[in-house]
Amino acid sequence: MALTINRNMTRWIIIVASFLIISLILWNTYVFFQYFKSEERAKMKIWTNAYIEFSNDLNDIQSGSDDVEINLVAENIVVDSTLTTPLLLIDKNGTILSSRNISPFSNSTEPEDIKKDSAYVAQNYKKLIAKFSEENEPVVLENLNRTLYYGNTPLLNKLKYYPLALLLIIFLFAAVAFFFYRSTKTADQNRLWTGMAKETAHQIGTPLSSLVGWTEILRSENVNPDYLVEIEKDVTRLQTITERFSKIGSMPTLEKTDIVKETLDSYEYLKARSSKLIDFEISTPSSPLYVSLNQQLYSWTIENLVKNAIDAMKGKGNLKLAITNDDKHVKVTVQDSGKGISKQSYNAVFQPGYTTKKRGWGLGLSLAKRIIEDYHNGKIKVLHSEIGKGTTMQISLKLLS
Repeated sequence: MALTINRNMTRWIIIVASFLIISLILWNTYVFFQYFKSEERAKMKIWTNAYIEFSNDLNDIQSGSDDVEINLVAENIVVDSTLTTPLLLIDKNGTILSSRNISPFSNSTEPEDIKKDSAYVAQNYKKLIAKFSEENEPVVLENLNRTLYYGNTPLLNKLKYYPLALLLIIFLFAAVAFFFYRSTKTADQNRLWTGMAKETAHQIGTPLSSLVGWTEILRSENVNPDYLVEIEKDVTRLQTITERFSKIGSMPTLEKTDIVKETLDSYEYLKARSSKLIDFEISTPSSPLYVSLNQQLYSWTIENLVKNAIDAMKGKGNLKLAITNDDKHVKVTVQDSGKGISKQSYNAVFQPGYTTKKRGWGLGLSLAKRIIEDYHNGKIKVLHSEIGKGTTMQISLKLLS
């Protein structure tokens, strides 16, 4: 008990610590992103000041002024500070004064590419303004009646998706850990099931051998043969149950079998030993239908479904078995008039330990699912259920030609 509590505590500590680490990483990424954006805005302000300086002094350069060094510094600031930042400078009349890093031709010096760049900006400048305004607040140059629109750099755009990539990696890691834990748990459950099944078969075998001997003694004592026939039927049934349990944990042998005959045999046996308050009914095709089947395990499945249906009806109601087929599959349905199952529980009823009864291990339907799906490569499901009206279970197996 203490070991289980310590394991649960350790598991929760790991979960909480992982959550805190992820939260810190995401928060630091957000802070860094905002810092990067503020740096971009500061760089744009430097660009605007350099642009104003460069624009004011451009005429001096053209008129032969000696103050060329200052202008060259301003020009270098204009170029270097906008190396990767897409920007668009527009005057109050909507005229494009300058653009950088917008189209694929922005950094080309070829005359043809320069024309393409100008044409691209002219055709899309309204969309660019809307896009840049959404990404960053424009810088307004009131003294020049101009507005600078700028977008995020390629690096900033990549950084924006970093948290999503991080979350995806964490999700994949958690999924791998979950499936590893689940497969380990399933393997432990399988080993437990196998051990319990084989031990049960072993325990039944000893008194069963004794019963066979006592049957022979009773026959020599001239006991009513009818009694012996019924005892022998139950002994045979116990032998079948022993074989069923002994097959758990190993792949059973499947043989080409008429599923109609096997279903009828199981139906007749269960009907004879069930309450007379159950109204049994069966509907089958008149011709044989062959599937790959292990007879003992299949009859066990039918028995579990029928007993589960009887329990759902509390020993009184209508129970119907039906066999239908199409070109590829045989479908066996077991329909009852019991209390029904909610849609949320359609899958849960096949989980080991799930039961609505005060007594019971909740293993019947989980055994049926394992037998049909793991051993016979078929399907079993809740076909239909309605609260207060009943449930229909369906088995689907591949039809042999």
